[in-house]
Amino acid sequence: MESMVHVSQSTHAAPGFLILLMMFGIFVGLIVLAIKVLIFCKICSKAGYSWALGLLILVPIANIIIAFYIAFADWPIRKEVRQLKQQQAKPEA
Repeated sequence: MESMVHVSQSTHAAPGFLILLMMFGIFVGLIVLAIKVLIFCKICSKAGYSWALGLLILVPIANIIIAFYIAFADWPIRKEVRQLKQQQAKPEA
């Protein structure tokens, strides 16, 4: 009477596969983070701030603060445009 239960190993994930999957997830996460930093650095640069201000997106609490600051602050580039418009509007004597 050989009534042994045969358990298939195919239902269990191999540890090597899990490690590979974790490494892939970390790799994709780092690429997404690099793209996010690049985007914020470019936004800060186009707004008239230093591009390095975009690096604050890496700091946990500062990333929320910098997003609000960029959204609601008066950008240096807009100040410059207003000054140029005022200079053009002045009649030259």
